[in-house]
Amino acid sequence: MNRIWSNFKKYRFLLVELVKKDIKLKYRRSYLGILWTLLEPLLTTAVLTLVFGNLLGKGGRTFPVYILTGRLLYTFFSGSTKAAMKSIRKNSGMIKKVYVPKYIYPFSTVLSNYVIFLISLVVLFGAAIVFDIKPTWHIFQSIIPLFLLLVLALGAGMILSTLAVFFRDLEYLWSVALMLVMYTCAIFYHVEDLKLGSRVWIFNFNPLYLIILNFRNAVFGKPMDMEALMISGAFSFASLLFGIIFFYKQQDKFIMNI
Repeated sequence: MNRIWSNFKKYRFLLVELVKKDIKLKYRRSYLGILWTLLEPLLTTAVLTLVFGNLLGKGGRTFPVYILTGRLLYTFFSGSTKAAMKSIRKNSGMIKKVYVPKYIYPFSTVLSNYVIFLISLVVLFGAAIVFDIKPTWHIFQSIIPLFLLLVLALGAGMILSTLAVFFRDLEYLWSVALMLVMYTCAIFYHVEDLKLGSRVWIFNFNPLYLIILNFRNAVFGKPMDMEALMISGAFSFASLLFGIIFFYKQQDKFIMNI
């Protein structure tokens, strides 16, 4: 771990440059550019609100903000882990020519997506004003779930980027897995409406849902759910620790499989 940390400090400037490069490349051929980061969640939220809020009569006046809080966090996790999964194979040419710590690639991919995600939160604050959700001191608690979200994405990204080198079909399997993650994130419904009873434990196995839960609590002025915090924190840091160790032990085999 000391070697990994010393490498991280040594190449931190390269990490920053790769993050900048990823952001520029993402919007290089887009007419809307970074503006699409703000428009996409608004359009998606409008559709989900129309279907679940108006047609099915779910939620209430603040339902669009409820959807947006879940949608933004899930979209970041989905997009960043998919990109991280491809990062080693995508940079195979560079890996074969120049020595750079290989973890730099999944790390920079997740971090660039995180920067874009933070920009997209502007939309959420705007929606909160429109729907008259007044901020309370609980809003400062949002820093914790947002940090755990980054840790979870980094951990999952490290694991997926390692596995994807050896199992190319993982890309399709992860897309299916993300569907399950999405439907257990309560993005466009309230868990209480499902009347699950003792089966609510199903949601506790989805750390992303627990992170979204506490982020929503912060936005809507509610106290943090400490059980959800402990479970999501344990999941997030365990995934990052396992991801780093797993990646480090397998990275010397990458050159033969990319």
